[in-house]
Amino acid sequence: MILSKTLSWDEDEWRSILHESIRDAKTLRSVLGLKQDETEWLDKPTFEIFVPRPFLARIEPRNPKDPLLLQVAPSVQEQTEAAGYTADPLKEGDSMIAPGVLRKYQGRVLYIVASACPIHCRYCFRRHFPYREHRTASIEPLLKVLNTDSSIFEVILSGGDPLILPNDQLEKIISEIGMVPNVRSVRIHTRFGVVLPQRITPGLLGVLRAERLKIVVVMHVNHPNEIDEKVQSATNALVTSGVTLLNQSVLLKGVNDSARVLEQLSWKLFEIGVLPYYLHLLDKVAGTSHFDLPEQRALSIYRRLQSRVPGYLAPRLVREIPDRGAKTIVAF
Repeated sequence: MILSKTLSWDEDEWRSILHESIRDAKTLRSVLGLKQDETEWLDKPTFEIFVPRPFLARIEPRNPKDPLLLQVAPSVQEQTEAAGYTADPLKEGDSMIAPGVLRKYQGRVLYIVASACPIHCRYCFRRHFPYREHRTASIEPLLKVLNTDSSIFEVILSGGDPLILPNDQLEKIISEIGMVPNVRSVRIHTRFGVVLPQRITPGLLGVLRAERLKIVVVMHVNHPNEIDEKVQSATNALVTSGVTLLNQSVLLKGVNDSARVLEQLSWKLFEIGVLPYYLHLLDKVAGTSHFDLPEQRALSIYRRLQSRVPGYLAPRLVREIPDRGAKTIVAF
């Protein structure tokens, strides 16, 4: 079914929804009809619970193993101290070349514009990131980097989630980046489009209709059940506004470690105008080892996926290794 490409969502509705998000294990259990002895969750996790209700509505009630629930529920396994899992496995601190600016890849810089997200994913690779040390409200350090290095052609807005910012702040950031001649594109990594699609308002679409820069939005969808009609309305509107939509997923044990599930995800993304881009092996962040898969199993799943979808719907299986100039391709 093709939905309307014209959005009528109120500009401030998403803020109200965000304010009503679930923030504790007791309420999460209650809303989903789960008893305490049916879950092995931390009641007071170090990495706080934060689940907006539109995402919660897609979780199957009374199912403690629901793949969407596993992404947001604070498992007791987060306390496991696994060898090789650290607070900064990607050594991002070493990549910081200016306040809020990371240089990890040739020709691109990553700009951390926000510390907050619309959802707390338990596998988050920045769950321990020291935002207070590495963020600044000023864009001047970024502009200085861009104006002194003409090899930079893309700025990646990251966080946290860039779309947590008000439209006027985003517009100012994109506009100032656009005045640097060598920059050709701005890439925005966000979970808003799938977690809280009400954020994709007419006002935001106006911001993303940049006159010169190419705008790329990278969604973070891990399971086909995350996609509903409101998500499709949001992606249709983004595509109509000239935004290129890509998706990257993380391969997660118990969530999407199945060629069948990944096949469904690729087709569902394609139907809403999003191309699968990357399938990430888990970054080895402290507290996330229960989501990890042996690389050989990951390869086996990926090979089965390749045999089930067209090449353009098979995301590249990648791992991020510190100090390398690009993602490491595990399999094409």
